[in-house]
Amino acid sequence: MKTASTRWFAAYSWLLMLPAWSCMESDLSSKASGDAYGGEGEGEGEGEGEGEGEGEGEGEGSADPYEPEVESAYTALLPAATDEHVFIANPDRGTVTRVEADGLGVDTVSVGLDPYVVRTTADHSAAVVFNRGSDDVSVVDTATLAVDQVPVRPDFNQLLVSPDGRWAVAYHDAERRTSGDLSDDTWSFNEVSLIDIQARTHIPMVVGFNPRKVEFTADSARMVVVSDAYLAVVDLTVPEPEPVRVPIAEDSVEPPLAEEVVLTPAGRYAIVRQFGGTSLVVADLETTEVDWIDVGDSPTDLDVTPDGRHAIAVARGSNELWVYDLDDIFAEPEVVALPEDGVWGSIVMSPDSSRALLFSTASEVSRYASWDRTTGELDVHTTVKPIESISMSPAGDTALLFHARANGDTDPESVFYSEYAVTLVDLDDHFSNPIRLPAEPTVLAHTEDTDLGFIIMASESSLVQFNYRTFIHDDIHLSSDAVHMGVMPDSPMVYVSQEHDLGRIGFYDSDHGELQTVTGFELNSGIESY
Repeated sequence: MKTASTRWFAAYSWLLMLPAWSCMESDLSSKASGDAYGGEGEGEGEGEGEGEGEGEGEGEGSADPYEPEVESAYTALLPAATDEHVFIANPDRGTVTRVEADGLGVDTVSVGLDPYVVRTTADHSAAVVFNRGSDDVSVVDTATLAVDQVPVRPDFNQLLVSPDGRWAVAYHDAERRTSGDLSDDTWSFNEVSLIDIQARTHIPMVVGFNPRKVEFTADSARMVVVSDAYLAVVDLTVPEPEPVRVPIAEDSVEPPLAEEVVLTPAGRYAIVRQFGGTSLVVADLETTEVDWIDVGDSPTDLDVTPDGRHAIAVARGSNELWVYDLDDIFAEPEVVALPEDGVWGSIVMSPDSSRALLFSTASEVSRYASWDRTTGELDVHTTVKPIESISMSPAGDTALLFHARANGDTDPESVFYSEYAVTLVDLDDHFSNPIRLPAEPTVLAHTEDTDLGFIIMASESSLVQFNYRTFIHDDIHLSSDAVHMGVMPDSPMVYVSQEHDLGRIGFYDSDHGELQTVTGFELNSGIESY
């Protein structure tokens, strides 16, 4: 076992420490009345919304003219946290940085080439790093920083870890595909790599063309992979796990393509959404039997409520919500008619499951609908431009609406035309504050016990703070462009990894408005110790 690590402390005087400061510049010129943020998806969603419904809902297909909805998910490069540390990938240097929550001690360890995804296990004993450039996974001991390398199949770009921390899975997620992901080598688009984190071994599997989503049951007894036309069920309790491939479309010639899978809380059933269909696939994970339940026309989103009691499908083609009781998935669902003055294809729930916001990433229409699940009331609200994604504050009383540069129905005379923007919305009275942004947001984070949220943007040397109580935003200037950002566990401290050849991390104390920057912790990261 080899480890290459370098240790530095933020408090030591021989680091280049930029002065602490508290003069945040409050930019009010943009003030106007009127999700883990995700970026623009590179998704490969198929179909034109004209396909035939499958299963029991078979018949005439959807007349829905819009493209599939795009679920934004900036998970690449996001830091991973334990109760004591945060781990940050440094792709250009082939390293991972560990930051201590108590004392802000900084350690750097060499992993593989182009570390792209970092996850931590549930017991906080290991950080699991997927290295895109070397086609392997580094398992890093969080206490000692000892590293074990586990080879995986080539050309993947995603890594997930099971709830119990025993297993990890690497695969190629088409929605995260970039131009550099496709090599010139022999390629299979049907594979995943299952990694036994404890044994440091790798099990390659063929699961079906174009794996789209991977889910683990809550007890980590099974892994479920949904691909275009198959559901692969993997029993993780046996000595040699292998996939059982279950066809999920009766039409094997032109099947509707699966886009999403959710699991019931007890782990008995997997529910699969297919674009352009009129039914949901329900697979019994114990027997691998498949059935279908009605869902309306052209389902474009499927989510389990945060309280785990219901699954909610958005049937964009028939302008409805279908609400399923997860205690009895085959019971008659509640069907909610949606407002006719809009296109509704995506849903975001509040943390307490009491309300939701509906919008569409495909319609290019500047509006959203609010749904009060207690009263059943549905209201439509306009926005400064079409919505790309929505995130909720931890308290669930404020929504952040993110707007891409694309304009849709935006007024050409608007100050938001061809600009990125974010809108803060008070969910009690729907007062909003749209804020123009100089670049695309890449990461959103919140403090858990205060009313503050933060974003960083592509190629921008700033940290933007939002106050969810006052709706004021502040720009905190950084020493160089921000790359990663997050909030330290149980702390008001925000960390921002920044571009610098020798390594640079800023620590922003949101309680006191003070920023400290540590530069130079990568100076000896190439030294190997055994």
